[in-house]
Amino acid sequence: MRTLLICHHDEPINRLGVARWLASFSQLSGIIEIHEPAGRLWRRIRRELRRVGPIRFLDVLAFRLYSRLFLSARDRAFEAAALERLSITYPPLDPQTPVLATPSSNSAEAVAFMRRLAPDVVLARCKTLLKKDVYSLAARGTFVLHTGICPEYRNAHGCFWALTHDDLSKVGATLLQIDDGVDTGPIYGYFSYRYDEVAESPGMIYDRVVLDNLDAIRQRLVDVLAGRVRPLDTSGRRSATWGQPWLTRYLRWKLRARRRRRESACVSVS
Repeated sequence: MRTLLICHHDEPINRLGVARWLASFSQLSGIIEIHEPAGRLWRRIRRELRRVGPIRFLDVLAFRLYSRLFLSARDRAFEAAALERLSITYPPLDPQTPVLATPSSNSAEAVAFMRRLAPDVVLARCKTLLKKDVYSLAARGTFVLHTGICPEYRNAHGCFWALTHDDLSKVGATLLQIDDGVDTGPIYGYFSYRYDEVAESPGMIYDRVVLDNLDAIRQRLVDVLAGRVRPLDTSGRRSATWGQPWLTRYLRWKLRARRRRRESACVSVS
């Protein structure tokens, strides 16, 4: 099975760790490494402003500031430890593995790179929606590990929004095949773990719903390609897209999580 990974250059867990994992059970034919220009960030900002309005956008900015001040140091330490474990578990990549550095996964050079390598399967670990002339190039399909349970928590930060809505059974990752929509393609599996909503940050949970399940994800992907697994039936379930985290929602969630922890401890003692 020839595979290709699409990821961002500044996300080492994907660029280095997930790449090693993918190469451990497939022939990793290449990596598309996205180096986004500054203009891409401004487009995301304008899109989020249109989504939530200027007042709520201040809530988005407040969470970014809070995260930088109080969460990012622990998140970086967690990511470094996770990457070290991945580097021990999975062998180094072949130094001859082709790598394309590009400003966009939808660029003409990315299309040419994929056509030349002709992968059977593409795994997309990126923020950018892939155009059809990109995701359709993989002979067996392009798949994404979305950090959210679909169809309820599509688009961005699905785990965060499930937690802030007390939808605690829908905190996980979704393995799906890309189609023309936003996380609307065929779904082949859900993956979660016993997360700690009090102690863990959203970033840790995003990483662990994938990293704690790499063996199961590998087996599911192999089974899908062998025709042993059919898409899950999600008819009748609600579907929604979400955006960037809000500080107000984060703080309310953490307060409720601590209250649940205290109540659970009291019940255990009694």
